[in-house]
Amino acid sequence: MNRLPVAERREQLIEAALAVASRDGIDAATVRAVAAEAGVSLGVVHYCFQDKDELLRAMAHAITSANLERSMGELPPDVGVAAVIDGTIDALWDGIKESRGAQLLSYELTTSSLRHPELNQVAIEQYRGQWAAAEQVLRGVEQAAGVTFSVPLETLARTVVAVVDGYSLAWLVDGDEAKAREGMHGFGRFLLSTTVANPRDGLEQLLDTGDEALPA
Repeated sequence: MNRLPVAERREQLIEAALAVASRDGIDAATVRAVAAEAGVSLGVVHYCFQDKDELLRAMAHAITSANLERSMGELPPDVGVAAVIDGTIDALWDGIKESRGAQLLSYELTTSSLRHPELNQVAIEQYRGQWAAAEQVLRGVEQAAGVTFSVPLETLARTVVAVVDGYSLAWLVDGDEAKAREGMHGFGRFLLSTTVANPRDGLEQLLDTGDEALPA
């Protein structure tokens, strides 16, 4: 077995756990199954993760991080706020559509942790991560579009997560991707209604115009 730094070995085991759980369900992601998927001994898994609770939290974090990376990577610069919001929603939804197993797994992680007291920190950390990721995306929208949301970002982030959760779960049930995307863009119009142009951007534009009008 190749010796890897602990951080790299952890990433390998997280990927193996996600593969097992996405394919066979969360209950199948035992330490033994993860070790077999990764091609390592049980001792390696126990060395990298204190217990299954820690491994499940790492899995939830990995799913959230992947969704965040897709969303943030597609923010179009120098366009109107509507285009920025639409582009962000499309990037996020494309990522969800392409990772059905991971999205289903995220719900399994939540419900499993709520049913097992020894895993209760998984759901808490999962949603804290999602709220933080949503807030980061909203800040990215503000920066890219030169606007500010009139609703506090912490509040708006929770709304974003609730809406994405709802449409994702409905899509997992009925498979109607078009309706889910349409609904997400409808929510995007609500987000658009809460944006206000940054006063500083307007002032800078006015000053730039005034400078050009000054005689030489």
